[in-house]
Amino acid sequence: MLNCRDEVRAITEQLVKIESIVNTDGEKNIAHALYEMVSSLPYFASHPEQVILMPTMHDEWERYNVLACVKGTKNTSSRTVILMGHIDTVGIDDYNHLKGVAYHPSELMKALHQEELPEDVEKQLASGDWLFGRGMLDMKSGVASNLYLLKYYAENPELLDGNLVFVAECDEEDSSHGILSALKPLKSWKEKYDFHYIAAVNADFVSPRHEKDENRYIYKGTVGKLLPSFFITGAETHVGSCFEGLDPNFVAAELTRQIDYNPELCNEAYGEVTVPPVSLKQTDLKPSYTVQTALSAYVYYNFLVHSWSPREVLEKLKQQAEIAFTNALSLFSERYKAYCQKSGEPYKGISWKPRVFTYEEMTEQLRNEHGEAYETHIEKFKDGLLADRSLDSRMYAARVVEEAWGWMKDRSPAIIVFYSSIYSPRIELTGETENEKLLIQALEKAVDDIQPHYEHPIVIRNFFPYISDMSFVGLSDDEQGIRAESANNPSFGKKYHVDYQDIRDINVPVINIGPYGLDAHKKYERMEARYSLQMVPNLTHRVIEVLLG
Repeated sequence: MLNCRDEVRAITEQLVKIESIVNTDGEKNIAHALYEMVSSLPYFASHPEQVILMPTMHDEWERYNVLACVKGTKNTSSRTVILMGHIDTVGIDDYNHLKGVAYHPSELMKALHQEELPEDVEKQLASGDWLFGRGMLDMKSGVASNLYLLKYYAENPELLDGNLVFVAECDEEDSSHGILSALKPLKSWKEKYDFHYIAAVNADFVSPRHEKDENRYIYKGTVGKLLPSFFITGAETHVGSCFEGLDPNFVAAELTRQIDYNPELCNEAYGEVTVPPVSLKQTDLKPSYTVQTALSAYVYYNFLVHSWSPREVLEKLKQQAEIAFTNALSLFSERYKAYCQKSGEPYKGISWKPRVFTYEEMTEQLRNEHGEAYETHIEKFKDGLLADRSLDSRMYAARVVEEAWGWMKDRSPAIIVFYSSIYSPRIELTGETENEKLLIQALEKAVDDIQPHYEHPIVIRNFFPYISDMSFVGLSDDEQGIRAESANNPSFGKKYHVDYQDIRDINVPVINIGPYGLDAHKKYERMEARYSLQMVPNLTHRVIEVLLG
């Protein structure tokens, strides 16, 4: 066992004290500080070309990743293990009057002693084995663990039969510009140094799965995340003649009733089940108040996957949209009839039918109807829309769909299904490839060796349950599945860029061994020190020893 707790704690607190909120200059500042820390190590003073401060690509912000590599001297193996972790954090508005000490663990914990705290928080604060602060858990302690191991092997390269790569990436909390940009130097080192990437270890945080859960989890692979979105068109009418039109908000409400919390849309694999989808936005697209119903509405949902591809999710949600549309029209007709009976007005029936298209299907129809004129117009529109910096990828995509809809010859009510944000691909470790098999064996060996030194169960599960940069170092989806995501996302290639070939060129099996704690992204964010500062580095160290020893 490495006696690393004090040193990893010191590095953690040093990193926490550097404010690095995503999409701020803090990301730039922490990257420069980390680069100086790594460059000052004697090994990298002698090998300066093996540490890089690199700017992100296709990015509206100036921010940087830090990469470093140690070449083992035990033998001449090309086998290489990647240690990865993100250096950005979420904001601190939730700290309220404690914002001034959110980045200073000792001062924050002193201040918390004066607060009225939830019972479990108060008990953990008093124990002395829990550290508080923004980024303490998510995930600067994980980066500190990786940095400690980089330093350890830089001082002892003779212990490595292979190579170790350290990646500290920015922008994990938003759009993953960091890891997507880091793929380029990883590919460059692969060619320049003949690195053969056999495994990646991420160090993001882990938490209990329920209140009484005492397990500390390690994950093979990760959940995938999609943002399926729905542009819903109605038939505009004056509200005084409401049954002469179709309110798209009415259809949107039925769609959310159909999709939200629907267990049929949970994806089970290896006995593990994703949480069901839930809406993250529901709005109409009226720019201002009028007494006419809206022309269109917009809804999008968080959607997690273990084994379903983007293509399969589109197919499932198209079916759900057809059910919701049918139910909405049925309810509309029922209420229209009831109103007519009450008011004495004649019931005229409705002519609308459920119509659901994917964005790709609508685009193909428009190309057939309008040819090059449509394609030229929509590309020009997309490029012009980029000038509006207030639009994130979600609203950008909605505006593109809205513009495209205006070219449809038949504009009777319909639902267009598409994606509007970056896809974080799912990663499965099946053990079918040699690298996967070796990594799983190394992980199991590490847990067997370290478990006797720790009182709580260390348990291996299949899918890291949160969004992370693990998604961008390997692919479990096939070409057809990936193509369905890019072809149905108007923001792809415009508001965000993903070079899937870069991911395929790295394509390394990945696991997550990270700090344990509670309340990430909340003001009581805290980390259990014993596991996080002592067990986590030793677990990762043991995996490296088995793979490269």
